[in-house]
Amino acid sequence: MSDPLHPIVWLRHAGQHLGLVPSLGGSVAAWQLDRPQGPIDLWRPWDGKTNDLYQTASFAMVPWSNRISGGGFTQDGQFYPMAPNRSGEVYPIHGDGWLQPWQISQPQADTLVMTLVSTSFDGNPYEYDAVQTFKLVAGGLNQHVQVRHRGDQPLPYGLGVHPWFPRTPQTSISAPVQGVWLCGNDPIPTEHTANFPAGWNLNEGAPANGPLMDNCYTGWGGTARISWPELGLQLTASMPDFERDGGADQHFCLVYRPPQGPAFCFEPITQPIDAFHMPGQPGLRVLGKDEQLSLNIEWRVESLAAQD
Repeated sequence: MSDPLHPIVWLRHAGQHLGLVPSLGGSVAAWQLDRPQGPIDLWRPWDGKTNDLYQTASFAMVPWSNRISGGGFTQDGQFYPMAPNRSGEVYPIHGDGWLQPWQISQPQADTLVMTLVSTSFDGNPYEYDAVQTFKLVAGGLNQHVQVRHRGDQPLPYGLGVHPWFPRTPQTSISAPVQGVWLCGNDPIPTEHTANFPAGWNLNEGAPANGPLMDNCYTGWGGTARISWPELGLQLTASMPDFERDGGADQHFCLVYRPPQGPAFCFEPITQPIDAFHMPGQPGLRVLGKDEQLSLNIEWRVESLAAQD
C-alpha cells in the first residue's frame, strides 16, 4: 500500500494502525486492529493506487454532506450556484474538502491532525478553515472534524464522515433512529416515513448485505453498532456532544449499502441529503464570520463475546 504521489502517514498506538493520506483529500488509507492472527481492517483499506476517494477507507465531508439539488442554494435572498463535482453525479456532493490536499501534523504521539484552508474552491461560495483530528486510544479511535467560516456573508454549513466498513455475510448495522427519507433514483429525498422498508430498520438491526440503500435516517440517537459475528467483533460509534448539539432532533445518519462489493457505509452527518432545499433547512448551521461547527465521534472496538 504505497503511492509516491500520495504518501501515507502512519500512526501506530494502542495496538492499532491508522494511515492518513493528506494529499488525497485528507482521506484515511486504513484503520487496523492488531489481533493474534494478524492485523484486521476495521475500515475497508485503500489500495494505495487509485485516486478515487470512494476507494479510500474514509474521508471528511465539509462544508456540507451529500447532495445539493437545484443547481445551488439560496441564503438571505442571494442564490449561490453550485456545480457538480464528481464524474457521473448530477449534483454537487460531499462538499469540496475531499477534493483538495490537506496539511498534516502530529502534536502528540497518539494523535494526527490534518488542516485545510479553502477559498472559493472551484467557484464555490465557501471560505473556511477545516481541521480533522484523529486520536488513537485504548480500544478505539476518537475522530473530530471542525470547520470555521471565514467569509463575510453567513452561509449554511454541514459536516459528515464517510467511512467504508468491510462486510461479511452476517454483518449488521444497529442504531436508534426514528424515521428515514425515501428517495428516487437521484437519490434526492421525496418522502419521509417512520414505516421502515423491509431490512431497513436499524432499531432492530439491518443486514449490511442486500438491495441498494442510499438513504438518510432522522432522529438518530447518536450511537451505532457494526457487528461482524464471523470475526467475533463489533465496532460502536457514539457522539460525546450529543445532548449539547441538540439530541435526536439534530442528529442524522446515512447508510449506503451497494448491492455488490466488499464494503458498505455508515455515515454520521449533521444534515439530511439536500437539506438546503428542505423546509427549515434541517441540521444545517448558518455560520457567520469566524463561527465554528464541529463533529465528534468516538469509535470503540470490542469482542462480541463481551456483550453476550
